[in-house]
Amino acid sequence: MSKPTPEVYEQGKGMDAHNQAMREIRSRKEASYDPHEPTRVWLDEDNTPDGVKQSLTIILNTGGCRWARAGGCTMCGYVAESVDGGSVSHEALMDQIDVCLTHEAENADEPADLIKIYTSGSFLDEREVGAESRRAIADTFADRERMVVESLPDFVDREKIGDFTQHGLDTDVAIGLETATDRVRHDCVNKYFDFADFEAACAEAAAADENAGGDADAGIKAYLLMKPPFLSEPEAVDDMVSSIERCAGVEGCHTVSMNPCNVQRYTMVDDLYFEDGYRPPWLWSVAHVLEATADTDAIVVSDPVGHGSERGPHNCGECDDRVQKAIKDFDLRQDPTVFEQVSCECELTWETVIERERSFNQPLAR
Repeated sequence: MSKPTPEVYEQGKGMDAHNQAMREIRSRKEASYDPHEPTRVWLDEDNTPDGVKQSLTIILNTGGCRWARAGGCTMCGYVAESVDGGSVSHEALMDQIDVCLTHEAENADEPADLIKIYTSGSFLDEREVGAESRRAIADTFADRERMVVESLPDFVDREKIGDFTQHGLDTDVAIGLETATDRVRHDCVNKYFDFADFEAACAEAAAADENAGGDADAGIKAYLLMKPPFLSEPEAVDDMVSSIERCAGVEGCHTVSMNPCNVQRYTMVDDLYFEDGYRPPWLWSVAHVLEATADTDAIVVSDPVGHGSERGPHNCGECDDRVQKAIKDFDLRQDPTVFEQVSCECELTWETVIERERSFNQPLAR
């Protein structure tokens, strides 16, 4: 992977102690990756403002997140998959797109209406994906219905979004906000920006939407992190409920995706986990937050990665698949009554954790 080093852009942002610790942790991995192959690609279906759509999700292999190279977020191990050298050529990026199109052709009955492109960093950061590549990708998928790209708020710009909306593509920018609480984002996640920066990015998307003149829609999809390190289970639940409500109240933000934290290698969360200082969130907590926010003015979804495993969001092991299925059902139908159909004895343990766990004694149960 690219050697994690701070650059001028990152200096003075975030907590220096966190960044120093994260750089040491990330340096333990020495694997390298082929710049002509995407990190991952898969087919799925997603809930959008226009209903449920078949989706093609692409994770491009780039030089890695600019912030992660300085140290970065305490839970994110994706930078460990980035290529050496800090950048990928236009030709290599387009080779990756060709691989993804081949995967789609071989595994789907018809082209997906929704294209989601991630870089484990910021697609709109031109150090990761140059303007030439961004416009070529927009041209490639001009015949689809909706595009989702991921970016830190710094790089969200109405002109960049316009590269997609000019083709009539409804375009969403997914922003890893993690939480609407600045203190939690700074101290627990080690992300440098404020909620006000997220609001400014939403304003840029709203301006791009207006510039599209009705030919295409542009908006923001907020990514939130359920239970970053150093928060107890009840604190994490309360933070998610309030964060979803605040995001839903920002003009231009139409979808909130709550991502339960999982334990990724080469992260601070990984180190805490092995010292018995961290437990991923309960799936009951995810269900509770979705129920509590079902009436907010936004689409609220969740995709618990690694559910049922010790390193992913989990309950007791007996009910994990049933609760996960209910969460997936909620994502598509937005009907909180789906959670009334699942129960387990371990729910009593979870209720005890919510009542009694505090930051100084967590995790209260494994």
